[in-house]
Amino acid sequence: MTEAAAPVPEPVPAPTSRMHAEALQAPEAAARLLDSERAALAALGADLRRTPPTSMLTVARGSSDHAAHFMGYLMMARLGRVVASLPMSVVTLYQTSLVCNGLAAFGFSQSGQSPDLVAPMQQLSAQGARTVAFVNDADSPLARAVRHVVPLHAGAETSVAATKSYIAQLVAGAALVSAWQQDADFAAALQALPEVLQRAARLSWDAALAPLQSAQHLYVIGRGTGLPVAMELALKFKEVSGIQAEAFSGAEVQHGPMALVEPGFTMLVLAPPGPAQAGLLTLAADMRARGAQVLLAAPDGVPGAQLPLQATGSVDLDPIAAVQTFYPMVEALARARGLDPDQPRHLHKVTRTR
Repeated sequence: MTEAAAPVPEPVPAPTSRMHAEALQAPEAAARLLDSERAALAALGADLRRTPPTSMLTVARGSSDHAAHFMGYLMMARLGRVVASLPMSVVTLYQTSLVCNGLAAFGFSQSGQSPDLVAPMQQLSAQGARTVAFVNDADSPLARAVRHVVPLHAGAETSVAATKSYIAQLVAGAALVSAWQQDADFAAALQALPEVLQRAARLSWDAALAPLQSAQHLYVIGRGTGLPVAMELALKFKEVSGIQAEAFSGAEVQHGPMALVEPGFTMLVLAPPGPAQAGLLTLAADMRARGAQVLLAAPDGVPGAQLPLQATGSVDLDPIAAVQTFYPMVEALARARGLDPDQPRHLHKVTRTR
């Protein structure tokens, strides 16, 4: 009997902009990060197991803050450790001196340049906190302000909109959680993730282009580890496509935000496998019954799904694959709306807020 030929994967589309090209580099960046920082992350994980922090903070803005929320959710869900996001103005404007006994603080940044990110980490380090920076520029002011640096290994990122550095931050946060928790199944899924991201980059969300080309307002819905990624998707819709997009939890949207949903209102619902999926699918069906235009991102076989999702072997990592598939679509959407994805209006690559 002749064996059936293995299916040939769809080729990755040729890059059309710096943003697109850099998004397609994310799987290689993830592989470099996991390989290069394995020993350092293992040592940091062992230190956290040996002397667990009594409190934890994340310090970040923009896309990096979404990556910080992702790691914080993983730490709470997988380790039972409470993590808070630091309002940086507490330190930079109100000059508060935080109690640092037993504190671990994690800074996330692509450039490591913003003063209102560097100053709190400097203060926390000086007062005895365990400080860690996940940063693409390992020689940046942020890297010099902390005790432990985890370089992202994403390479130069020239597009204003962060793509590969954001995915690298998600992977770095997950890798630290893995090193701390020592769960074999999660660790295996994480090590396989770069190859999975290559497959995710080949999936097409082109079905979203026509519905979104004329959209002015948009809700992006997620839950669990999918919510920080929904926040990133909403930011990118604003940055590069000029759409007023807001991210909500599938639970939170059913409170005040629901008042804006009327016939024709557009919603993108991320429904990967996991405990939150059933509720998200119910929400998508309810919104369609109200006349909303719902774009449902879900795995193959889910009724009503228009946008495919790539499985990763861990429900906690599936949202990383979703954002890998999303980036080429939102870049194409920007061009379809007459915008240059490499030159978002009023934005610069490095933002130095105080």
